[in-house]
Amino acid sequence: MRPPADVLEALRAAPGAAPLLDALADVPGLWVVGGAVRDVLLGRVPRELDLVVEGDPAAVLAALPGSVVQHDRFGTATVVPAGATQAHDVVRARRETYAHPGALPDVQPASIDEDLLRRDLTVNALALRVGAGNPELRGAPGAVEDLEAGVLRVLHDASFRDDPTRLWRTARYAARLGFAVEPHTRALAAAADPTTVSGTRTGNELRHAMREPDPLAALAQARALNARLLPEALTTAPPRLADALALLPPDGRADLLTLAACVEPMPAAEVVRWLDELAFPAADRDVVAAGSREMVRTPLRRARTATEIGRAARGVPVEVVALAGGDQARRWIDDLRHRRLAISGADLLAAGVPQGPELGARLSAALDACLEDEAPDRASQLAVALGTRLSRE
Repeated sequence: MRPPADVLEALRAAPGAAPLLDALADVPGLWVVGGAVRDVLLGRVPRELDLVVEGDPAAVLAALPGSVVQHDRFGTATVVPAGATQAHDVVRARRETYAHPGALPDVQPASIDEDLLRRDLTVNALALRVGAGNPELRGAPGAVEDLEAGVLRVLHDASFRDDPTRLWRTARYAARLGFAVEPHTRALAAAADPTTVSGTRTGNELRHAMREPDPLAALAQARALNARLLPEALTTAPPRLADALALLPPDGRADLLTLAACVEPMPAAEVVRWLDELAFPAADRDVVAAGSREMVRTPLRRARTATEIGRAARGVPVEVVALAGGDQARRWIDDLRHRRLAISGADLLAAGVPQGPELGARLSAALDACLEDEAPDRASQLAVALGTRLSRE
């Protein structure tokens, strides 16, 4: 196990962490907790710091450098150090109680040792003192041993009952860290009822899972923990996904493409209903649901000419085009989707074309000619739109 002073030095490698830790070096009762400490002990670079203060957080909030947003009267805050983009959370040490399964917790001030006992898993119940005094490593019973053994274990038997979103977090850590869920924790997970939390919270956890380095592994772990976390028809081993991801351009979203591939076996209406229950943003929902619609995929796969490809892919999310795959998708993504008309509806109105469907039809004809390399410039596009073609020399 690394000495506490070495752990503290390694924590400074997190984005924006060094100036934050320097500014808070003299604050008493200040700890970095959870994933950052876990990652350092595993030899990984932490992404962000979660800071916990014992007692009144006012001194910490006053000393925080950069942009600070305080979220509630209990002292929870988020800070983005000056010159950095990564946010770090600051909370007061607390204990939690749950009025009923899946409820948001009631919180009371507590010591750091009590705070660690409210964590989801033993490997996350780790803390390093970073404020006044010498660095000191603390952990809940079994935390260090489980970390060294690569084991995921809940801290108490009511953990998944109190907060079923911990099922998702356990699945994500199993996939990301390659840790094994120990048998008793697995039995508790299988018996848990994931429906006691809101769809919004479940949807947030699903989105986090899709942004994991290996989202398919996270989904597979979730299904293995509790069959009710995912629709039965959803696949965690979609065909063609690797090819689709290779086609996806930088402006596409791999998380949506991956989820769209997983729901391909499901009817589109069922996908929409499921994602609505999870309060998915409408734009994201529509991208994912489009992946299961043959009316989107089939025309693109059958397209042969540039015009046919354009008509099939125009208005379709780039993630769905990539999922359809094939040379047509590559041609659209790499070339055709970037082509723009040099004319607009205003040009046709000025030429006497009436407002209405005819205007759109003429612009579409010009765009088809542009895609076929028959109207590469403004003059030729205007000629096509107005029903005459310029002679070519």
